[in-house]
Amino acid sequence: MPNWNALLSQSNHRRHHPARGHLARYRNSAYHLSRVSASGKDKHEVKECGQDARAPIIAIVGPTASGKSALGIKLAVRLGGEIINCDSVQVYQGIQIATAKVPIEERQGIPHHLIDFVSPHINFTAADWARAAIEKIAEIEARDRRVLLVGGTGLYLRALRRPFFPSPPTDERLRARLTKIRERHGPERLHRILQRFDPTEADNLNPRDWPRVQRAIEFCLQTGEHISRERPLRPEPPAAAARIRIFALNPPRAELYRRINERTEKHFANGLVAEVRRLLDDGVPAESNALGAHGYRRVVEHLRGQRDLCSAIEQTKLDVRHYAKRQLTWFRREPDVEWVEGFGYDDRVQHEVFARLRD
Repeated sequence: MPNWNALLSQSNHRRHHPARGHLARYRNSAYHLSRVSASGKDKHEVKECGQDARAPIIAIVGPTASGKSALGIKLAVRLGGEIINCDSVQVYQGIQIATAKVPIEERQGIPHHLIDFVSPHINFTAADWARAAIEKIAEIEARDRRVLLVGGTGLYLRALRRPFFPSPPTDERLRARLTKIRERHGPERLHRILQRFDPTEADNLNPRDWPRVQRAIEFCLQTGEHISRERPLRPEPPAAAARIRIFALNPPRAELYRRINERTEKHFANGLVAEVRRLLDDGVPAESNALGAHGYRRVVEHLRGQRDLCSAIEQTKLDVRHYAKRQLTWFRREPDVEWVEGFGYDDRVQHEVFARLRD
């Protein structure tokens, strides 16, 4: 195990360290090979089952509380489809109240996949989701059913359309160390660290874009390689990726924020604090992906005595509103996104999407 503290204090970004060469192991791992084979499997199964290779895979995306599930279910009923969840919190078991998972009785008989199937103790990644989604797409189309991807996690959809290059699993101790640096000294400190290890990548990143900065540092320290040099190793997208047609909801901002505030209060009233307490008591780490989600992390702070309940509620509202804004920004930067003005539960919006699909 490399000494992260020592490495983080080094000033020479060219220095070799014990992690050097680790990338080769990951590059040839089953992780990478599964992505290549999944692409070929997808192309083969679509051809064999008689599914029209030109039939679009419909993705319904947009900000939280915009009615994506309502639109997705309506489309699935009309088109004879099944839904693959594309939300990074809804994958987790036991994480219920603040996730907006559609109750089974409200799904109108539409099968939902990749939902409630991962232990909250596991840090499920976008690459994990993409591999699982490729398999589910093949299964659904083998039944001559239409595929709908529904959810607001843009990174999941990107991982499916443009697979990531191979990288090592998260080192939780290293991540905790970098998180502590960021919390104590700000994201700019992480950016200066990245300048030492990978100046090319640092020059391409905003100093306040700490998730990407931190990931680049982790990659360098775990593999001994520069992330800026490894991107050409990105695998080819699966065949199904070319058929994804993305519809993004863009509801009125004021009404969206009102709904977010109202829904947040409802979550707390429905027992969100008790749910988080139970998860912590069951040993789910407070720093896990599941409890680090925008609807949960302020509750963790409340239970740790770091803020009172009123503060937790109001900060959660703000967090979710900011998250919705980031989601809209993310999808505006993605290629080939078709925007639909309004909420997904609105009849006008549903008719508009149906009409576009018929064209």
